Amino acid sequence: MLTILFLGDIVGEPGRTAVIARLPELREKFALDFAVVNGENAAGGRGITGKITIDLLRAGVSVITTGDHIWDQKDIVGFIGTEPRLLRPINYPPGTPGQGTIVLETPKAKVAVVNVQCRTFMQPILENPFRALDAVLWELRAQTPVIFVDVHGETTSEKIAIGRFLDGKVSAVIGTHTHVQTADEQILPGGTAFLCDAGMCGPVNSILGRSVEPIVQRFVTNLPVTFPVASGEVRLRGAVIQIDETSGRALQIARVDEAGSPERTSGGTPSDVFNEEAQTR
Repeated sequence: MLTILFLGDIVGEPGRTAVIARLPELREKFALDFAVVNGENAAGGRGITGKITIDLLRAGVSVITTGDHIWDQKDIVGFIGTEPRLLRPINYPPGTPGQGTIVLETPKAKVAVVNVQCRTFMQPILENPFRALDAVLWELRAQTPVIFVDVHGETTSEKIAIGRFLDGKVSAVIGTHTHVQTADEQILPGGTAFLCDAGMCGPVNSILGRSVEPIVQRFVTNLPVTFPVASGEVRLRGAVIQIDETSGRALQIARVDEAGSPERTSGGTPSDVFNEEAQTR
């Protein structure tokens, strides 16, 4: 059995500091084999830099996925081609810097990670994600049955449709982008773990990780304002998935909601996170 932790969109310095601080403890707590994070908001709430990428990888992150803010920091265009563990959505046109998939070795099995972006209410509008996924799955499945997919999108319907489209073809489909953790974790009939949105790693006293008042004022007045990253208590939200490394089928999935500061106690065994509702039926 192979255990993967996925953490949702990291928001700014509070989010990335918390992930770096807590990841070693979470690796032990959940007996992790692999850790994936979405880092597209890690640099001041917009984009990611080469330095932040390196810091997250050194902290124990296996792969960093992104989304529509991947190009928001000026250094990333030149950097992304030098670090294959930093992914951009797969459905960009040919010739775009970077890549949307990677396959990495672990002591138990090879793990493939795929990053794809939805189209509904998303900018820029990329190539059809269903066709883009279909085009690469045969190549990935020839290398490993363990395939993890980050679906970065706004609408639940499109992310659910992609989950159903991929059911039985990949091990897990986890959504990102809305920063709000959903409560629909499940094992689909074909053996694919699914969660519509992992949530975010960032300040909870906020609006999607940003300071409350400026965003409220924007809605009230329609006048332009800046949206600084909020401060205060940080939570790390995502999911932990257990996978049969031989078949690639998901065995269990559970949501993760962890404090951003190191805990004083270990808090039980890795199996404690999985309750009856999260187990495959």
